[in-house]
Amino acid sequence: MARLKRSDLFKTNLRAARLRWGPHLPTSMIENLRNVSNTHHLSVLAGDIIVIGSSLYVTHGGLLHLARRTRCNGISVRPLHEHCDAVNRRWAFEATVYKSAKCRGFVGYGDADPTNVSALVRGAEMRVAETRAVNRALRKAYGIGLCSVEEIGSTAARSEPPTEAPPKRAPKSANNGNGTSSTLRDRLTLLIRQHQLDPGLVKLYAADFCGVHELRGASRELVEDFVNELAAQAVNDRTSLLCKLNSYAPKQGGAA
Repeated sequence: MARLKRSDLFKTNLRAARLRWGPHLPTSMIENLRNVSNTHHLSVLAGDIIVIGSSLYVTHGGLLHLARRTRCNGISVRPLHEHCDAVNRRWAFEATVYKSAKCRGFVGYGDADPTNVSALVRGAEMRVAETRAVNRALRKAYGIGLCSVEEIGSTAARSEPPTEAPPKRAPKSANNGNGTSSTLRDRLTLLIRQHQLDPGLVKLYAADFCGVHELRGASRELVEDFVNELAAQAVNDRTSLLCKLNSYAPKQGGAA
């Protein structure tokens, strides 16, 4: 399929953004969306950019898509051993992006430990630190001012014990008939239980996010996008998430 023109991509992104995140987007968000559409050709539908709270974020996948499209010459990553502590699960990495064979490199650093990652990925701090380093280097290389969602840390220390790492993604063939794997359902159930969310309101929010009347009619990719966004919102801005969910609660009738 031929690539969309920049102006057409922005229109497509804006329609998708309003469908997923509400019709009344802040002006600043629309301008950021216009910039990443026209300058970097990032796509909402492809999962290159997402919204958390009232802010726009680029994703790791979106940055890699950009690097591939622009024929990035390579990315090197190395651990910073002097800042790593395997026993306490503290990791730091340095990543260097080479846009061309003659490029001297754009350097980015990333760190992760149990205090600055979501409970959903505790136990995978090393991989989170590496991803954050790569994201920062790519954002520098391509002049992307938006923060990446993987760089967001936990906003506050939590008292609950660390949870087990999420199960590995199941093959697409293992699904419930509409492309949604049981692994995604299990992860969504875990999120609801862990953050004490209303299952019925989450289901309504999910259907609205995916643009369907019932969640079972959504594609696996859309459901996965929703689960990822719900996880990020629950960790980073639970208050806004609860307000969002409450907006789906049935309106009570007035007094007789």
